[in-house]
Amino acid sequence: MSSKEEIMRKPEWLKIKLNTNENYTGLKKMMREKNLHTVCEEAKCPNIHECWAVRRTATFMILGDVCTRACRFCAVKTGLPNELDWKEPERVADSVSLMNLKHVVVTAVARDDLKDGGSAVFAETVRAIRRKNPFTTIEVLPSDMGGVYENLQTLMEAKPDILNHNIETVKRLTPRVRARATYERSLEFLRRAKEIQPNVPTKSSIMIGLGETKEEIVDAMDDLRANQVDIITIGQYLQPTKKHLKVVKYYHPEEFKELKEIALSKGFSHCEAGPLVRSSYHADEQVNSAARQKQLLGEQEAKEAL
Repeated sequence: MSSKEEIMRKPEWLKIKLNTNENYTGLKKMMREKNLHTVCEEAKCPNIHECWAVRRTATFMILGDVCTRACRFCAVKTGLPNELDWKEPERVADSVSLMNLKHVVVTAVARDDLKDGGSAVFAETVRAIRRKNPFTTIEVLPSDMGGVYENLQTLMEAKPDILNHNIETVKRLTPRVRARATYERSLEFLRRAKEIQPNVPTKSSIMIGLGETKEEIVDAMDDLRANQVDIITIGQYLQPTKKHLKVVKYYHPEEFKELKEIALSKGFSHCEAGPLVRSSYHADEQVNSAARQKQLLGEQEAKEAL
């Protein structure tokens, strides 16, 4: 193996502290008993021990565990999905109750085999959680659902507290990194979500370390703000297996700090940026930040109207 082909050694700041206390083992057991999937496990998230063992939060992955796309950064298995499970929304809602979650994130595999992209099950999951957990805030993280406006409308009519859809990478690298998704369609998806429900904060995430430049990262921020995205998360890409895209660069924590400052200066209400940050990282804090920002804007508008 040549030096260029060698996998880059992870720097010290990417070492993860494992914590397998009763919260972690209990949550894992419950997920299996309820036949539920989490993106925490399927995508090999580096924060699973912190979230499960310390913060007691999890990101539920609905519509099965088989994705119809094969993005070159993602560890979720791909292939032909199973039939829809219409009992899944109630099981997720019951689990949220058992965990006593204040904030829950619901994501899903891409289901290009379905005409509605899975939006009906997604919306029903939101409604089921709301019925059984009226004080729990709900964040949804869907695929682009084929870019079909009616599918997005079905989901947004359930009124989640945050709509999260990831552009994943900068514009130039999108064709190499993502499968069946386009940079422009993701931006349109985010913009239309805001048009359907103007009071629902929107959010997106970028992985860095795939060969992008700082200027391209800043351009992506500008594109998100131009489409009224409120929250951004920026994290280090980590190669899940040898079959996936290699890491081109490991960013230093100070570089993430600078990117966070740039993002906030551009008007994002909240930014999480760091080596281990993922789309759902500290999501409970983000919904509170978005709510505070919305309140401040409302107060400002009221003053200006006087």
